Amino acid sequence: MIELFSANTPNGWKISIMLEEIGYEYKVTKVDIGKDEQFKPEFIKLSPFGKIPVIIDHDSSKSIFESGAILMYLADKSGKLYNEKDRLVINQWLMAQMGTVGPMIGQHHQFHHYNPGKSEFGEERYFKITKRIYGELDARLKVSKFLAGTNYTIADIATWPWMARHEWHDIGLKNYKNLSRWYSEIAEREAVVKGYAFMDKEAKIPKL
Repeated sequence: MIELFSANTPNGWKISIMLEEIGYEYKVTKVDIGKDEQFKPEFIKLSPFGKIPVIIDHDSSKSIFESGAILMYLADKSGKLYNEKDRLVINQWLMAQMGTVGPMIGQHHQFHHYNPGKSEFGEERYFKITKRIYGELDARLKVSKFLAGTNYTIADIATWPWMARHEWHDIGLKNYKNLSRWYSEIAEREAVVKGYAFMDKEAKIPKL
């Protein structure tokens, strides 16, 4: 049994989708980030920076924080979605998500979606960065079926949830042919549909 401490966010979706993909039984413990529950002392013991998600693997009594590390752990444990021969490429695209795609688009959410009108500089900066990321992902997916090659991997699972918020970005995902193809194909996976709705069973994946 895996216990997932999470919230209904892109980082949270990464792990619920992964757990659905590998077919592991899991229990969800909601962390209400709107009420700062992620900063409670008992949660900080699990996640030193007060971030979701976290898992506890009750089979091994191991606790893992940081979504990228959790994906790697679950991939190693299950032997799925992390091919040895492709691992160097997978790791690069996974780290690109962790270091660039998530943090930069996350800032775009803050300025453009949650706090419009408070900082013209912030809105313009992160809009431009997010638009550039769309283009960079589109360029990669023009020459590669998935981010790390011909196979769907944890690199795709890490990145896709951020594109699932495309309606917030006002950039126009449908204008990026290759990124749209990749997004739509992954959106049709049964595990992705289930993982996206892990906290709200009525949740539907945004279409193009």
